[in-house]
Amino acid sequence: MPEDDDPIEIPRTLIAALRGGSGKTVVSIGIIAALCDSGKKVVPFKKGPDYIDAGWLAMAAGWPCYNLDTFMADDSLVCQSFLTHTRSHSSCKNDIAVIEGNRGLYDGLDVDGTTSTASLAKLLNTPVILCLDVTKSTRTMAAVVLGCLHFDPAVQIKAVILNRVAGLRHETILRKSIETHCGIPVIGAIPKLKSRDFPERHMGLIPTPEHGWANASISTAATVVKSHVNLDEVLRIAKTAENRPFSCTGHHVKTPSFHFNEKTESLNQFPEQFPDPPVRIGVIRDSAFQFYYPDNLEALEKAGAILTDISPLTDASLPEIDALYIGGGFPETHAKELAANESFRNRVKAAADSGLPIYAECGGLMYLGESLVLDQTYPMTGVLPIVFGFSSKKPQGHGYTIAGVDRPNPFYPVGAVLKGHEFHYSKVLEWRGRDEDMVFAMEKGRGILNGRDGISVKNVFATYTHIHALGVPRWAETLVGLARKVGRYKV
Repeated sequence: MPEDDDPIEIPRTLIAALRGGSGKTVVSIGIIAALCDSGKKVVPFKKGPDYIDAGWLAMAAGWPCYNLDTFMADDSLVCQSFLTHTRSHSSCKNDIAVIEGNRGLYDGLDVDGTTSTASLAKLLNTPVILCLDVTKSTRTMAAVVLGCLHFDPAVQIKAVILNRVAGLRHETILRKSIETHCGIPVIGAIPKLKSRDFPERHMGLIPTPEHGWANASISTAATVVKSHVNLDEVLRIAKTAENRPFSCTGHHVKTPSFHFNEKTESLNQFPEQFPDPPVRIGVIRDSAFQFYYPDNLEALEKAGAILTDISPLTDASLPEIDALYIGGGFPETHAKELAANESFRNRVKAAADSGLPIYAECGGLMYLGESLVLDQTYPMTGVLPIVFGFSSKKPQGHGYTIAGVDRPNPFYPVGAVLKGHEFHYSKVLEWRGRDEDMVFAMEKGRGILNGRDGISVKNVFATYTHIHALGVPRWAETLVGLARKVGRYKV
């Protein structure tokens, strides 16, 4: 962490809204892309655990988007992440960091707004631009903005962008009302965009790997922003944060959110006894499995892994690897193709049976099951004795999770507590395993079944809970250490 007299150099701003679905992601994408088109270098961040928005922001910026989540990682680690990634990118005065918030500005886990977008803005000492969905409203929006300004004066709301404006008369009334009664400028007024430019699925934008014309959509957003948002004002607001310290500046890094009781051993169960040679970890990454935090992949590389991308949609077999990491995604939209690749499915099953370390989250958990029942039954790998169905109406699990480890397994010590999140529409139709095969007791969240999560069989670990490497120290070292201990799976 920086010292008290060590300023945070990069200009920065945070795009917030009154609620989810207000269009702040499209506005953020447009601002980032428009600034890049003007020659700026933009470092994108996403507040919260969301993968899909982060993928769009990364594509708009041409740079990885890192998640800043004060539930899954402590404040000082979030500050450190922001500082590290802005400084590693920074090379000239054209740099700017743009953070997209999540949900409403003040929405958090409790009445104090813990983990809210506002709390992150204060933590990073960052000015806020408020994106307002002004559909079927005029002067009332001034009252709403005024309430936001007074609700927590420590939050630096510096400007407003009107979104989904009906026309010039609508814009004029809104602009005059807000600037007169609130004393902050309206720096943009964006008309309603057509849904075909940014189609949605489930609870957010469609993932970019599934959206063949993503670049065209981003270009559309950039064009709209250039025409309807004062980018000079965006830059001016961002520069007001230049050289301001964070609120956690000078503090020591606190104990991460993953914690142990007094009897718990370190997560690093395979320390220095297995020295230097790198291990090769396969990462199943394609349009079916795309939800990976850059921090997780980078943590594996820092721990000594060489990462190899693999696709069960196009590859016939596994390469020679020491472990396999299967992230989340939407396997249900690719069920036919996944089922058709029988050769690959059989290889994964054989590798698991041979003891290959496999770590799977959400969509990866589904792929390791016996089958996925949609319009028909699609066979999966059969590594785990579980059958999944799907609900298209509402999520079966959605939100932050807290999991206590209460049974032995190769990845997490008994007594540990993990903070993560879950988001899935799939549901368990049949489970033929044993209760003791699930090692997580869910203190918060639904998990797989009966308040439990984390199936551990041989060296396979599969869970609905997504973890973030910042909040789970030694996760990467443990997976790499286990891979090094077990040895290579050969085709």
